[in-house]
Amino acid sequence: MTGRLARETGAEAEGAAARGWATLPVAACLVDGEGRVIEMTSKAEELLGVSCGRLRGRPLGRRLATDPPLEALFARAGREGGDLVLHDLEAGLPSGRTLSLDMHIAPDPERGEIAVVLIPRDVAERIDRSRAARSLARSAIGMAAMLAHEIRNPLAGISGAAQLLAMGGGNGEDRSLTRLILDEVRRIQDLVDQVDEFGDLRPPKREPVNIHDVLEHVRRSARISYAAHVEISDEYDPSLPPVLGDHEQLVQVFTNLVRNAAEAAPPREARIRLRSYYERQLIVPGGDGRRLVLPIHVEVIDNGPGINPEIVDRVFEPFVSGREAGSGLGLALASKIVAAHDGAIEVESRPGRTVFRVSLPRADG
Repeated sequence: MTGRLARETGAEAEGAAARGWATLPVAACLVDGEGRVIEMTSKAEELLGVSCGRLRGRPLGRRLATDPPLEALFARAGREGGDLVLHDLEAGLPSGRTLSLDMHIAPDPERGEIAVVLIPRDVAERIDRSRAARSLARSAIGMAAMLAHEIRNPLAGISGAAQLLAMGGGNGEDRSLTRLILDEVRRIQDLVDQVDEFGDLRPPKREPVNIHDVLEHVRRSARISYAAHVEISDEYDPSLPPVLGDHEQLVQVFTNLVRNAAEAAPPREARIRLRSYYERQLIVPGGDGRRLVLPIHVEVIDNGPGINPEIVDRVFEPFVSGREAGSGLGLALASKIVAAHDGAIEVESRPGRTVFRVSLPRADG
């Protein structure tokens, strides 16, 4: 979040009821220089358990008790003249309930207003788990490349021998066993190809990319192949700016996610929804100490049975799969590519609804 966000949020606060400020998809409050509430989003009302109408004109600190108090945090942000980001902040409500939050405070000195974004730690923890999974994926790259190389040579010998046996005829049982060997060899070759792809260390060719072009490419391919039985709908934000990324690698990411969703979808009335939207809320630390702002989000949503709760926190790790015949590399590869784009990927799953969310930087920074 930047000081510009405070100005933009402050501008939207004027006539907020008419302009829909309260419906922004983040838990955010706009307060004046004394910390009194001007506006709140519906997400903030839900989080704090109070309507904006009841809290408007009253100090936010009376509803949300923190240590140090909000008034001191607002004053500190004003003195430092920039955004204030606080992690793992414990905040108490009048009901006695305690919230664990990440808080972003963005003052706008020109207007004398402060934008406050509240991120519940369950959201932040999902990002943390995603980043840990990506780290594990990177550590497996060397092993994957080595295995792919070592397996490919003996596999070619087995395949050649099986083909010679098939050409030699034999009785029905021999031919059946030979076909089984060839089928299994082809299956292992497919797996080796995936492992080899996972071990590809080439960096992305980063340039402005229209994410909707990527999604439509993936949708067209899916409809004529692995997702022919699935209804694929879209909910795009047509005003999204370009993302900074590699078109082909992003196609690979969303192909893996859509294929995964198609395989998980029920046999009847299978549905996948592709959704894109803009939201400034997500800021994650980069590997070099930078703060990465990821405002462009794409969701792949399916109506399948959901991911086994025992593995949902590990689905981006290599060789972890919820399907009996799954390789466990598709999501790991998607996570690796997203990490190379300085992005984030996360998943939410329950029976009847699974959402994979990819968050990316905009091309103009």
